[in-house]
Amino acid sequence: MTAHDVRHENGRDDDLTVTGMAPATRRAQYSWALFDWANQPYFTLVTTFIFAPYFTSHVVGNAIRGQELWGYGQAAAGLCIALLSPVMGAMADASGRRKPWILGFQALCVVACAGLWLALPGAADRDLMLILGLIVLASVGAEFATVFNNAMLPGLVSRARLGRLSGYAWALGYLGGLVSLGFVLGGFSLPEVPLFGLDKASHEHDRMVGPLSAIWMVIFIVPLLIFTPDAPPSGLSPAKAARQGLRQLGGTLKSLRHYRNVMLFLIARMIYFDGLSAIFAFGGIYAAGIFGWSTTNLGVFGIILIIFAALGAMVGGWLDDRIGSKRTILLAVAGLIIATLGIVSITVDGLGTEGRQDTVLYFIQYQVVASGEGMFTTRAEQIFLLFGIMVGMFGGPAQAASRTMVSRLVPVEKIGEFYGLYALSGKATAFIAPLVVALITGMLQSQRAGIAAIVVFLALGLLLMLPVREERAKRPS
Repeated sequence: MTAHDVRHENGRDDDLTVTGMAPATRRAQYSWALFDWANQPYFTLVTTFIFAPYFTSHVVGNAIRGQELWGYGQAAAGLCIALLSPVMGAMADASGRRKPWILGFQALCVVACAGLWLALPGAADRDLMLILGLIVLASVGAEFATVFNNAMLPGLVSRARLGRLSGYAWALGYLGGLVSLGFVLGGFSLPEVPLFGLDKASHEHDRMVGPLSAIWMVIFIVPLLIFTPDAPPSGLSPAKAARQGLRQLGGTLKSLRHYRNVMLFLIARMIYFDGLSAIFAFGGIYAAGIFGWSTTNLGVFGIILIIFAALGAMVGGWLDDRIGSKRTILLAVAGLIIATLGIVSITVDGLGTEGRQDTVLYFIQYQVVASGEGMFTTRAEQIFLLFGIMVGMFGGPAQAASRTMVSRLVPVEKIGEFYGLYALSGKATAFIAPLVVALITGMLQSQRAGIAAIVVFLALGLLLMLPVREERAKRPS
């Protein structure tokens, strides 16, 4: 019998987990946090800084058309997740165990990431659909694996340390992204002859990030599978688990009328999380389009952002435990709004030309005499970098504090049900923001206009978050 299995009879409530059990061992907690380290390279290398800009600039060959297609791909993935998450979450809740689901969805992501090696530059339309299909599968696998990993958190650590473990995991994830991105730059992008003799002319150094992310996942998911305790199995078959779980989900949805405060939080989080996901999904694509940044520029930009994102996640976890989850979320989302407005305040006229008129902060114009040697040499690039750092600083706390907010709001005996709803609320409308970005980018033929639409999601989520009370709901009598 482990410490995790023994109810802590004599300790304070803050010494117990949300589920009423003694915390898991430190090794188990760190192994759980290592999941974020295992998965972050996929989000860093594939969906943000390397593969996504490569897809738009070289596989598609047109930044505006590429942003539009990438948006449709992300919208398709979001729609699949929205439709399937109630069934998957219900089956997992009813069957008890989380780790088999994590393993299955992780395997799906691994296979799809490995297939991105096939993304050749100048691909035909049929090949573009294949590549986008692989991205959809990888996104579905990564997101569902994350959902089930999040559901393990309440049973691993005491109430008093929820924010710190959540923030630690986010920071560890950002560190994993940083290390993997540094490896890609040092091993593939900067050397004249990349590792393994990869051919830069056919962009093998860009395509390699898919298989690299897959290998990384396989290696670093192992500690969670071995050392982190899972809930016991219910003994139900998958079909019975699905039926029972869906009935329970239906009951939980009906019971929301008794938990209006929780429902308001879930709606607010659903909306601001859509905006947050979109700014991360399109940030690298936007930078490549307006500045023409190479893989090296994007990689260095990514390293800088990740360093500040890791710092933000750690500070956010500390703030979460001291000023509360709500205030941390409000501060973080407000910072994201300012950063996004700053990013779209920049216009670059005549990419690569000297004597052009660039604009920063909407009204300040200046003449670019020469781009200069090195990276981030123009004022527009430097302003963009500053606001990008803000996105990193505020993105981590917004996500980590949202994860712990659920544990602070819902009745202890219903924590499993409401984490399922939390997962569903994060996925139910996840297709809307990328779809809006894609539609506006295509209709107006403007990357900037597409990115500007993200501000609406962040602002609306912030407004809905204001009346949420940070207090635990009581079960209706």
